[in-house]
Amino acid sequence: MDELKNKVNEGLALPVMEAFYTIQGEGTHVGTAAYFIRLGGCDVGCVWCDVKESWDAGKWPILAIEEIVKGALEYPGRMVVITGGEPLMYPLGPLTKLLKAQGFRVHLETSGAHPFSGEFDWVCFSPKKFKKPHPSIYEKADELKVVVYHNSDFEFAETHAKNVADTCKKILQPEWGKQDQFLGKIIDYVKSHPIWKISLQTHKFMDIP
Repeated sequence: MDELKNKVNEGLALPVMEAFYTIQGEGTHVGTAAYFIRLGGCDVGCVWCDVKESWDAGKWPILAIEEIVKGALEYPGRMVVITGGEPLMYPLGPLTKLLKAQGFRVHLETSGAHPFSGEFDWVCFSPKKFKKPHPSIYEKADELKVVVYHNSDFEFAETHAKNVADTCKKILQPEWGKQDQFLGKIIDYVKSHPIWKISLQTHKFMDIP
């Protein structure tokens, strides 16, 4: 058990809740075929999280990174999205290096709540009020995606927008359960603040994972 724990601490093995081939449903790369690697474990605790079963890392099998990459190689797409849970709870350098060596474009979806690690082609930073982001995420973010669940989230989004690069894509996305309440407000906000774009969870409309 200690040996396995050491491998997790080194990023050589990781708890995997699920891994599946699908279509990226949201953000800048919406509509693109992608292999998702969802790591188990999260200490952010978003009240509206739609994968709360991912929070307890101990529930999920720990897989060697070679086995994780082998799963991705079974499909023709060459875009991998590492998500969670909160993937930056783990050192991601070994996994991303191995994926890139196999020709994958590697994306990250993170709240940024832990120190940054790994080699990525695209970093989607989605900050949460429940745990303050680590400062290392701001210079790495290619996409700032703020989920709108409350009226105060517009101000929250602007606060983080000040800290990312000018080239970072800035996206507002209604929380699925609050879409009827906030989509109109987001549309009006983006029309008045055109540095922002709108993202919808299109995979839920298409009824795919």
